[in-house]
This record gives sequence, structure tokens and C-alpha cells, in this order.
Amino acid sequence: MAHTQEALYSNKIFLNAALPLVKVIANDVPSLKKKFEKTQAIIQVSCLNPDNKEQGKEGMHFIVNNGEWLVHTCLNPDPDIELEFKTMEALNGFFKGNITLGAIPKIRGMKKAGTLVSFVMVLLKMAGLLGATEPPKDEAEKELLVKCYFYLLSSGISQLNKMGHAGIKDWTSKSPDRVYAWAVNGYPQISAYLRIKAGKSRAGRGEYKRAMPFFTLRFDSLDSALGILMGTADMLAYTREGKLIMDGAPEFGAQIGAFMLEIGDLAK
Repeated sequence: MAHTQEALYSNKIFLNAALPLVKVIANDVPSLKKKFEKTQAIIQVSCLNPDNKEQGKEGMHFIVNNGEWLVHTCLNPDPDIELEFKTMEALNGFFKGNITLGAIPKIRGMKKAGTLVSFVMVLLKMAGLLGATEPPKDEAEKELLVKCYFYLLSSGISQLNKMGHAGIKDWTSKSPDRVYAWAVNGYPQISAYLRIKAGKSRAGRGEYKRAMPFFTLRFDSLDSALGILMGTADMLAYTREGKLIMDGAPEFGAQIGAFMLEIGDLAK
């Protein structure tokens, strides 16, 4: 089956950039973290893909060991729990909120039904956060949402580069060794970065500490960050008002902003 380029990009964003946020949410939300304190399981999300001649599908998995999560952006041969979608498009549709009968995954692993229910609760939390149209009122929720957005954007841009996305690949291939970062004043724990050099890219969580980033998209508050990240505020207006600070040349802000919008479109 031939897939559109958009479907391929979206699938990679969900499997390798969005779903790894499950670890963040399961660790940062106390009520969810408690559910995995005594869990030992391999949990996989996959979709069938006949074009993958070797394995016949695409996927990623988590290894959960008493509350500690490891994320692997590859298939596991023997998961305890698996959510398997019929097609790449079905997986994309499910995580975009277009839940139809055809988008419901086949579920394996009912012997660990309790863990399955807990995992689905984390997925629902992730969907609720990333699909929200208004910022949360709770401070902790705001922190979590901004963190998830930063991680999604940095990882998403890197994933598209690795897939040969024309615009992003052209940008990275001409670049010397540079680090681009996202940050919020007063919240050093909420930050992410993207390192690029000669066509290669690597996304990272937290502050980049080996050197000063070449360019940082910095916000004066969580609310300002959410205004831009959720698409409810104007970037130029926020820049004039000092709510969005571009630590570097403005043209790099416009470039990063365009890639951010593309990741947002692919994930919604």
C-alpha cells in the first residue's frame, strides 16, 4: 500500500516524538505515577505496514520496571501488552482524535489488564493535553504541557530531518554545529534543544550545558509560551511586548517558527 508523504511524516512524529511523552506524563502526574510503582511490563504501540519487508509493521515500545520507564523507538519481539493498528493511517487518525471503528487498535495482553488500563489512562491524559484548545488553569498542568510541547517540537523536527524532509534537510545540511533551544524564564527544568550539524540532528531534553545555544526561543512566562505553542497568540506581537524573546538573530526565530507550525499540523 502506498502512503502519502504526510501520512509517513505523521506516523514518525507520533511513534518517535509524541508517544515518548508517555514517560514524561507517567512520571510527572502523581496519580498516574503511583499506578506504575509495582509494574513490570513491556508495552508496545505498532501499526501494520506491508512496505516494511523485514517486520511487516512499524512501532515503538516502553519497558516499565517498578516505575522506571525506558523508551525504545523500535519494535519488541515479545511485548506483554500491544496496541496494534491495522494501518499507519489508522494509528495517525487515532492519535489525532479521529476515532472511528477502523482506527481502534487490536489489543494484546489481557493478562496484564490492570497495566493496560493504566497505560490507556496515560494515553488519554496525553491526548487531552496536546488536544487542548485553552491553557490549563493549574500551574503544574501548565508546566507539564509546555514541557511536552518543547519535547515534541525538538524531537519532531529531528525526526523529519532524519526522514529527509526537504525544507528541514536543506536547513540542517548547510549548517555548522549549532544548538537551537526552547526555554521559559524562571523554569530551567522546562527546556529542550536541537543540535544540528552537516545534515545530522539530535534532540535533547533539558538545558544544553556544553555551550551557549546558538539561538534560543525564550518565553517570559508559561502563559506566554502556551499562547504561541497553542496557536492563540501572534508571534510578532509577543516579540514586541517582550513576551517572546529571541536570543539570536530574528531570522532564525522565523525559521524555527515555521518548522514548529509544520510539526503542529502533522500532529493534529
